[in-house]
Formats: sequence, structure tokens, C-alpha cells
Amino acid sequence: MDPMKYLREDVVSVSPDTSAADMAKLMEQKNVGSLVVVDADSRPTGIVTDRDIIVRIIAKQQRPEDVKARDIMTRNPITFKEGMQVTDAMEQMMNKGIRRMPVVDRNGRLTGIVTQDDIIRLLGEEISYIARNIEKQSPPIPR
Repeated sequence: MDPMKYLREDVVSVSPDTSAADMAKLMEQKNVGSLVVVDADSRPTGIVTDRDIIVRIIAKQQRPEDVKARDIMTRNPITFKEGMQVTDAMEQMMNKGIRRMPVVDRNGRLTGIVTQDDIIRLLGEEISYIARNIEKQSPPIPR
């Protein structure tokens, strides 16, 4: 399995100073449920999800225009390093209870994102490939 094949390179990132209102608009425009917060060197420093905006701002009746990414982001996100195996990513996601992992290069700079959905799609394709191979090598099933 080549995990990098399932990397989303079109990851959407914001600065720590981006307002929650602008983040929500960006999520809607880009049709994403999370944004990676990056520093000036494009290194992930946090992640903000649509749920964070609802639970940490709207539910507390704060004004989204007044809240910045740095105020609600989950700090120091667990990252998927280029070359890491999918099984390692799955284990990290399970152990940490996360659904998304920013992907970084060897210098720690953001290059993409991998989600649980991506991994499920990857595993589904692998299982389908194995099933087709078994079907080719097996006698036909009577119908």
C-alpha cells in the first residue's frame, strides 16, 4: 500500500490570526471540515475542525469575528511524516482519538493531510484488489 497515493495535497491552512468567522467561510468554500493552522514556515501548530467552531465558540455564544484560530485550535497536532506506513497512521489515530493527520516533509513543513476516510478508501481498494485476484484463481461460483 502506498499511503502517499492517498495524501490530500490540497490541504487548507490558515494562520493563527485567522478569525473563526473567516475559517467557517473558508471551510464552506473549500468543502472541508478542518483547517491546519501553520506558522510562518508552514509548520503545523494546530488544527481547527468545524466541531471546534460549534462547541468552542457558538455554544458559548462568543462572536466568531472576535475569536482567532490560536484561541480554539488543538495545539501540536500529531503529524503523518512522509514515508510513514498507513498502519502507523492508523495506530496513532486510534491511540490519540483523532480523525485527521497533517502530513509533513522531513523539515516539518505541511505537504498535505490524511484522514480516516482516506485510509478506509485505501483499505477498501486493497481488499477489492485481493478479492478480484482470488476470484481469478478460483473455480467459478455456480449460479
